[in-house]
Amino acid sequence: MACSSSASRIVISSSSSSVKQVHNSCPAQSSFMQFKLTYPRSLTHQSFNLHATTHCISSVPKRSFTCTSQSNNPIPSTNEPSRVQELYVYEINELDRGSPAYLRLSKKCFINSLGDLVPFSNKLYSGDLQKRVGITAGICILIQHKPMKGDRYEAVYSFYFGDYGHISVQGSYLTYKDTCLAVTGGSGIFEGVSGQVKLKQLVFPFKLFYTFYLKGIEDLPGELMGKPVRPSPFVHPSPMAKACKPGAAVANFTD
Repeated sequence: MACSSSASRIVISSSSSSVKQVHNSCPAQSSFMQFKLTYPRSLTHQSFNLHATTHCISSVPKRSFTCTSQSNNPIPSTNEPSRVQELYVYEINELDRGSPAYLRLSKKCFINSLGDLVPFSNKLYSGDLQKRVGITAGICILIQHKPMKGDRYEAVYSFYFGDYGHISVQGSYLTYKDTCLAVTGGSGIFEGVSGQVKLKQLVFPFKLFYTFYLKGIEDLPGELMGKPVRPSPFVHPSPMAKACKPGAAVANFTD
């Protein structure tokens, strides 16, 4: 390695204000600067030799050491997946909310076309159909119409669970097959939630079954976790839940 070909020897005396600088030659690989510091006689004389290089670094012995943690509790891995909780709900249109509305922004009469909007709100029941839990509320934007098959929408909506809070979702809604939507957030006990929800079409557009796969939240309350009724076009909420009787609806359910 190339380095400076000359170095200086500098002598500094604390009892004199003079500084002497003497030039001498040094080996081609390194430079040395020697500082001699003269202190009052009451102090011990000390000399320091500084090894300096302008363009290269001298080799320094390296020492290795091992550090052993004294903690009895290992740090949990951040790569461990979050626990997933499954939540089941039914969305049922009972034809008493004026839903859905179809807004033909495409101006094409009798033909579903790109840009048409469908705002909606339906009733929400627990997976065991024994409790009224709230409503859905949102809007669908028509993306594609497939003649003799159905429509593809981009959906943005929320599921409201009374005092428990709400869950928001977004994604594709197909009228002719099951789809998955992303869980984008929530409030109340669902604050900080993430995951996805599977939408199963039972009777378009009147009856749908949802399976949520939720992460990042505390254990869900038992009254939301009943064993789900097997999805079919013929399921109905219990008369008590449909009438929102005490014990058959969550506290302050959204209506």
